[in-house]
Amino acid sequence: MKTTASIVLLCNLSLLLNAEPPAAKPQRTIIPAETLAKLDAHTGVTFARYGTREMQLDLYRPKEATKSLPAIICIHGGGWYKGDRTAMTNLAQALASKGFVATTISYRLSGEEKFPAAIQDCKAAVRFLRANAAKFGIDSSAIGVTGLSAGGHLAALLTTSGGIKELEGDGGNAEQSSAVQAGIAMGAQSDLESARIGELSSKTDDPFYRTFLGDAQSVIPKTYALASPRHHLDKKDPPLFFMAGELDDASTHADDTCVDLEKLGIPTGLKLIPAAPHAFLGQQKDFDLAVSTCVEFFSRHLVKATSP
Repeated sequence: MKTTASIVLLCNLSLLLNAEPPAAKPQRTIIPAETLAKLDAHTGVTFARYGTREMQLDLYRPKEATKSLPAIICIHGGGWYKGDRTAMTNLAQALASKGFVATTISYRLSGEEKFPAAIQDCKAAVRFLRANAAKFGIDSSAIGVTGLSAGGHLAALLTTSGGIKELEGDGGNAEQSSAVQAGIAMGAQSDLESARIGELSSKTDDPFYRTFLGDAQSVIPKTYALASPRHHLDKKDPPLFFMAGELDDASTHADDTCVDLEKLGIPTGLKLIPAAPHAFLGQQKDFDLAVSTCVEFFSRHLVKATSP
């Protein structure tokens, strides 16, 4: 006769044998050493100065490229108040390995300077790349931008706000255009005049919009409009695409902004990364899909823009 202990043991063994194996942890994003070996890197390059304050970028380019290449600026996230350009190093290196000059840039965070400082730094970076196109092997007629989260918002704003004087700033190379030829906004807010952001910014402990813009949407609506990519849309805007993790908030899908872009005849669209979180670039599978999406989009819209 089986004892109670043996019966329990058999039951536990049965459960173990029939249990599903634990899900594998997502692989962290890495760039293979052989890929890095094929890139030239220029790090800590100063692209703008404000007194003694220097803004810097890191630039990557395929070693074997002999002609001028389209460039892509990669902007980091962090709620506009934290983070640094190294968060986008993997993306820049991956894009450079696909035939682009790719850069990561620093910008003044909201704890240092409020809006429009951050977007002015982004525009200064574009002007710097154009002014130094020959040095870095860049086709100055084909500059794109991408970014994640707060960086995605800045990428979208950079894409839609060409010619807006209030956003240019005095970061140097004023003779150059800060307009880009294509943009991809990842996990981004594209409509800062929305009711959702109005509600979020109305909370006194809001760490994002109030810190970045200075106050609630209801108090400074013109500032929110100036900072809103959707607000600046017009027929002269270049292609603007959106990407988001499937598990992210629906506001990152830019549904209304895409409708507006389509009405203006501007190429747009949305790529949802399956079962992915807000910060999807940190997981290899999601990262690889994001890179392939970027390469397809920028190859179509930047290489096409490249002069013969």
